[in-house]
Amino acid sequence: MARAVLFDIDGTLIDSVDLHAQAWQKALARFGKEVAYEAIRSQIGKGGDQLLPEFLEEDELERFGEDLEEYRSSLYQRQFLPWAKPFRHARELLARLKQSGELVGLASSCKRTELGYYLRLVGGASLVDAVSVADDVERSKPFPDVFQVCLEKLGLEPSEAVAVGDSPFDAESAARAGLGMVGVLSGGFPEHALEAAGCIAVYQDVGELLERLQSSPLAPEPASHEKR
Repeated sequence: MARAVLFDIDGTLIDSVDLHAQAWQKALARFGKEVAYEAIRSQIGKGGDQLLPEFLEEDELERFGEDLEEYRSSLYQRQFLPWAKPFRHARELLARLKQSGELVGLASSCKRTELGYYLRLVGGASLVDAVSVADDVERSKPFPDVFQVCLEKLGLEPSEAVAVGDSPFDAESAARAGLGMVGVLSGGFPEHALEAAGCIAVYQDVGELLERLQSSPLAPEPASHEKR
């Protein structure tokens, strides 16, 4: 039985992956970098520190990487964030876990300035015991830092928690932090990619995870693991 469940946010609890990809594409174009949408979308899940090196040369990172990331963040919050919506039953899943006595953490590559809006969408801070975001760490996913910080805030060892995320970067990050990872397909990454990155179970979304909670790795009572 896990004492805590650590959730990614974008693509896991909140339908925002395409919104992030659009914001990155516009921001890159503003700085003279025309990048295919699908190439950008395939990198969503990483923070800007890990995403930008995929599309900028080293000298470009030095010259305007920081300005580009700041512009992207402002653009996302101004133009795209209001369109972000929670996935079905995201709030109910967090509430069910809390009711069963489990701790709930959020470990995300998002910006802290986006966090308040996301928290309101999933039911408020009362449903969450600890949060770590990109601003809290030096390296975002797929490095383990955000999960490690969240575990530290909860006062738990990796063996006492399980993570939930939608991207291979979440799974890689969780594995490096010593966590088991449950994958959801709501971020648009294929099931085989999540399995290859180390997910111990894969579900369509957090709605299906709630429906099958008692037989999932998140079960509040001991249960056999299920793989969709």
